[in-house]
Amino acid sequence: MTPLSSNAPHGQPPLRTVQVLGGGNAGSGAHVRSLAEGLVARGVRVTVCAPFEADRAYGFTGTGAAHVHVPRSSDPASVAALRAACADADLVHAHGLHASFRAALALGGRSTPLVVTWHNRARAEGARGHLLRLLERRVAKTAAVVLGTSSDLVDQARRSGARDARLAAVGLPGQRRPAPEDPDRLRPKTRAELGTTGRPLLIAVGSLERHRGYGVLLDAARAWRDLDPVPLVVVAGEGPLRAELQRRIEDERLPVRLIGRREDVPELLAAADLALLTSDWESRSVLAQEALHARVPLVATRVGGIPDLVGDAAELVPYGDADALAATVVRLLADPARRELLRERGVGQAAGWPTEDETVAQVLSVYDELTQPRPLA
Repeated sequence: MTPLSSNAPHGQPPLRTVQVLGGGNAGSGAHVRSLAEGLVARGVRVTVCAPFEADRAYGFTGTGAAHVHVPRSSDPASVAALRAACADADLVHAHGLHASFRAALALGGRSTPLVVTWHNRARAEGARGHLLRLLERRVAKTAAVVLGTSSDLVDQARRSGARDARLAAVGLPGQRRPAPEDPDRLRPKTRAELGTTGRPLLIAVGSLERHRGYGVLLDAARAWRDLDPVPLVVVAGEGPLRAELQRRIEDERLPVRLIGRREDVPELLAAADLALLTSDWESRSVLAQEALHARVPLVATRVGGIPDLVGDAAELVPYGDADALAATVVRLLADPARRELLRERGVGQAAGWPTEDETVAQVLSVYDELTQPRPLA
């Protein structure tokens, strides 16, 4: 990011903000790091309250922000630690439902403005689902502003009683993509390592959890066994469903490999013929953004914020419809002209997404609305 001058008017102390994060998924953790870096560059004092492991993963202190260890827990000790860290803050910004709830508890009785960003939808059924709805209402009513990363999250915040709910501008941190002047640079090596020389490579990325829709992906992969050559589906991610998915792959002899958590997703995408996103809900999917940036045709479920994010630059299928997923992949693999059209549309769609600088600018404008001029130190 390009450093700008401090946002504080001449003679006033810099704005003091606290960013609150729980464990943080890949999207929210990277977003907080990007936001911290941009705010510090603009003269804002930033403290990130997050578990030690989140700082190790995302390097908040490397941006010039301070880091305070606060466990991902709502027990009294954690709330007290967060309350102490927020004592001198002009504004607190929490990311995710659980972090937002802890921040609301920590700020109880104080006039410090609370901004919350909802990056994802809370997932639970039964009694736990009812509890999460209660937390959502508490947070929505407490926050001065709720920022949702997709329009349906904004609508949900409004239904939960938010006084002010807005669509968040969220840039893709790091704008990770292969160098456009040499898109084939790593492809042969990566494809050879994955065992896909001479056959199509399909890439899916994400934790091995139920909501990712990998069961449907395996259902669809049965149809791809009849193609010549047979495509290989590579799933990068780790999670509780690994054993169950692996059993199915072996029992049904599916052309699918689980390769675990990877740090080289841009390289994997650069080698892929198609990217697959099969989740039951997504907001601003990092995979979808990276695929379009990398000029990789994307097949995704028509859920959550995906249609708004990708426009006509991807093939969208209903969630849970293995037949539609299988047929769409077969059709795309047989239609190079359609794949090239999606690549070109992807570049155009990605050009309209907010940058990291624009993301920071929007957040700062919200902060400015909520903070009054501060007296001289």
